[in-house]
Amino acid sequence: MPERPRSSDRDASTPWTAAAQQTPGGGLLPGIIDAPYLATTATRGCHRLPCPRGRRMTWQAWATVAVIVAAMALFASEKLRIDLVALMALAALVILGIVSPAEALSGFSNEATVTVAAMFALSMGIERSGALEPLSRLLVKIRRPWLLTLAMMLAIAPLGAFIKNIALVATFLPLALKVCQRTGTAPGRVLMPMAFAAQMGGVCTLIGTSSNLLADTLAQKHGLQPFGVFEFTSLGAVLAVVGMAYLMLIGRWLLPRHIDTDMPVEAEIGKYVTELEVTEQSSLLGKSIADASLGERYGVYPLELLRGERRMWSPRSQQIARGDVLLVRGDWDKIEEFRRQAGLRNAPESHYAHADDRPRVLAEIMVAPASPLEGRRFGETGIGWRYDAVALAIHRRGQVLREKLSDVSLAVGDVLLVLVAEEAMTNVRNDESFIVLSERENAPRTPRKALYAVAIMAAVIVASGLRWLPIPIAAICGATAMALAGCFGRKDVYEGMDWKIIILLGAILPLGVAIEKSGLSNAVVHMGMAVVGSHGPLAALLMIYLLTALLTELMGHNPSVVLMVGIAASVAQAMHVDPRPFVVAVAFAAATSFATPVGYPTNTMVYYAGGYRFTDFMKVGIPLILLFCALSMWLIPHFWPFQAVAH
Repeated sequence: MPERPRSSDRDASTPWTAAAQQTPGGGLLPGIIDAPYLATTATRGCHRLPCPRGRRMTWQAWATVAVIVAAMALFASEKLRIDLVALMALAALVILGIVSPAEALSGFSNEATVTVAAMFALSMGIERSGALEPLSRLLVKIRRPWLLTLAMMLAIAPLGAFIKNIALVATFLPLALKVCQRTGTAPGRVLMPMAFAAQMGGVCTLIGTSSNLLADTLAQKHGLQPFGVFEFTSLGAVLAVVGMAYLMLIGRWLLPRHIDTDMPVEAEIGKYVTELEVTEQSSLLGKSIADASLGERYGVYPLELLRGERRMWSPRSQQIARGDVLLVRGDWDKIEEFRRQAGLRNAPESHYAHADDRPRVLAEIMVAPASPLEGRRFGETGIGWRYDAVALAIHRRGQVLREKLSDVSLAVGDVLLVLVAEEAMTNVRNDESFIVLSERENAPRTPRKALYAVAIMAAVIVASGLRWLPIPIAAICGATAMALAGCFGRKDVYEGMDWKIIILLGAILPLGVAIEKSGLSNAVVHMGMAVVGSHGPLAALLMIYLLTALLTELMGHNPSVVLMVGIAASVAQAMHVDPRPFVVAVAFAAATSFATPVGYPTNTMVYYAGGYRFTDFMKVGIPLILLFCALSMWLIPHFWPFQAVAH
């Protein structure tokens, strides 16, 4: 762990040791408690701590509070995209004159924003190059549910320290579903521990999660020395080991044993409904469905016989003619075998847009939660022309559809079997409207590119860890090297970038400026000090941790870091101790969100995939948060002592 400067070695001009300077808005310069209050020996139960005396918040502070509350409500409601909410908050702050246009745009050039964007590219290179495939092939051989849960956590936690958590969970989610189906295990008993392990791994390094990078950048603005890449590893590793032990020994028994999942498991996904058109060469011509004995011979079950726009009244006895369309249900492999032997063709495929013979991929994609496609027919979604795709079949859990595919209104959890141009699969994977469950005839991935990707990622970690290069520069160089090595396509870095997170970071960072400029940070600190009283820095650290954890569950990890880092640094200054442990508490509390499905993206992914209830997260997650909190209160002062700061 990098050596931290002693209090006597610190520059007295840094913001957290300097005398306060009042701003025109009535607040203080970022992270500074005004000197008269620090010099005041408080009375009425506040021993040696500054207490508010007649302080009134300015209108700018109240306006900032209103913006924060409105943003929190919109974040929690999920009615609007998080990046749009952040942009709305930013626009409000500029219109109200709380931040200047230059300050409003500063978040988009911030080191944290740039680094997160570059790390997305590096994670994409690892994922797209196939570097995770050997591990996936090993995990898919596991047959015991408890062993799969443990193996998933042991694999994902270390990877989460360097690879984007969402990409990890998306990669291993179909694999987990496949093993659960084979062993007859409800997916919900595996998926939540998998998502939690990704978070535990992400907090172990500075580059493991965007909130860590954000906390480090904001801390530097308050005069702290930068955190090292592996400075969080000691605490993170202890929490990860304890957390995985809790999930294996206690947490898994808190989950319901039988979960009615909204996401179909693999066995049910196989029961597709599709349309097959009778051709001139078909062996079914002149026969009835009853005569053909499709169920007995092929394992395919006819639902309807369509002739033009008409549904035949007695499909089983009606003679089959050229151009008729059979609506059938069954496993896709059996449907394909029946189609070939009976001389039929996929009715939707006959309308496929391509006239050339480019390679195509058969993919199973699920309509994702909060997808804009919900309630639309396939033809209205634009999937066909955007991805050169055609829907061959559809599955809806718990229902047997008896409509033509073109007439089915999509619902969350529907699984579509689509034929997609191979070159367009990257765009399908990156579309937030879907979750890709499986692909057949994937584009070949060479081991050489996987080795390049792993080597480049290792070089970035070493260069930034040994401080040969600043983290943003090392990440940008690594992303460039992966592009040159062909670890991802030339357009992948733009199409696969999670722009929602990038926009969120750029737009939400000025909110921290507004909190400081308006004096809101100062007012919150004074109220917090009144609550802590004379109980010392550990009580203040506990307050910061719990408040960050609560805000994270309500509005997400990045906005909570922006709100809390300045307050945490100011609380430390008010108590004349090193702010570093307080910033660490904010980073860890924000990056380990377990109590709700909306606090962290990986939670949201498995919430729908595992069919959990909201209370399932609370039953498993709240004890885990309290366990992490207790361990953090013991370990954070050990790794980052409360050193007294000369004032």
